[in-house]
Amino acid sequence: MGTERKIVVAIFVSQPFWFFFATNLAPFLINDKFLDIFLIYNFIISEILCIFVGKKSGFQLRNKTKIQKSRNTDMTKEQRHQIIMNALLKKGAAQVTELADILQVSSVTIRKDLTELEKENKLYRSHGKAIMLNPFTNNRSVNEKEKLFTEQKTLIGREAAKLITNNDSIILASGTTVHALARNIVPNGRITVVSASLQVSETLSEHENIDILQLGGMLRHSSLSVVGEYSEMILKNCAFSKLYLGVDGIDFDFGFSTTDMREANLNRKMMHTAQKTIVLADSSKFGKRGFAKIGDTEEIDIIITDAGISPKDRATIEDLGIDLIIAK
Repeated sequence: MGTERKIVVAIFVSQPFWFFFATNLAPFLINDKFLDIFLIYNFIISEILCIFVGKKSGFQLRNKTKIQKSRNTDMTKEQRHQIIMNALLKKGAAQVTELADILQVSSVTIRKDLTELEKENKLYRSHGKAIMLNPFTNNRSVNEKEKLFTEQKTLIGREAAKLITNNDSIILASGTTVHALARNIVPNGRITVVSASLQVSETLSEHENIDILQLGGMLRHSSLSVVGEYSEMILKNCAFSKLYLGVDGIDFDFGFSTTDMREANLNRKMMHTAQKTIVLADSSKFGKRGFAKIGDTEEIDIIITDAGISPKDRATIEDLGIDLIIAK
């Protein structure tokens, strides 16, 4: 038995004796001075017990902390990386402080882990947080884009074509999803289409009941579409029921965007001429940003996307009052 335990036991064993002596024998044997001494004795004993109990609790707490730290120290770097990636897969993004709390390690350790994972192209770091993918899009050629998400784009184009009515006048911007729309347009009556894309105009030229106005201007080789002041001049005297717009990214904080400043300017001019702006974007475009902002998300009337959109993005779109069509 340890010394501390012996002292505590001795105190508890002696307490009944002193209580009996003070209440039964002391009044007959001693005066009030003895009772004062007895009260002081009890006070000292109480303090001693508090010190021992508190010391024991503190010892247990320190041991628990050491065990917790030991557990965290035993976790390998690879295990931490796996937990971080699992968190990003579930939420899409996570703060450094949040990951530090989950793993019970310092923020410095988390930042080192994130730096390594970013070098491996597994995540992207931005302003004290980590996100699953790099939000900034690169300018790719139209031939390369045509090979990406082809099934989703076809479904989106099919849904978008359903909104076109007889004798409609619409304007089509550029992009592979807009091209997918063009392949799905089979009008019953006559319609008028103004197009910025050479590919779109060529596809629609197969239908004799579609009047096509091809915008002029400078040709972008990567997208096979036109941009510039000549394109914008033609739009000044036109009005359309709908604008179908392809984008490179939709970020609810930044807005919707493309990779080319000239294209963004033309798209804004198109928006001013149309009663409704309809954005065609597969689910991979959400959370992404292009170099050039076209407009704020609130300026969009309808978004048509595929079933891969996350519940969080879907809820945000609905909260903004934007009509959402899921192509299936």
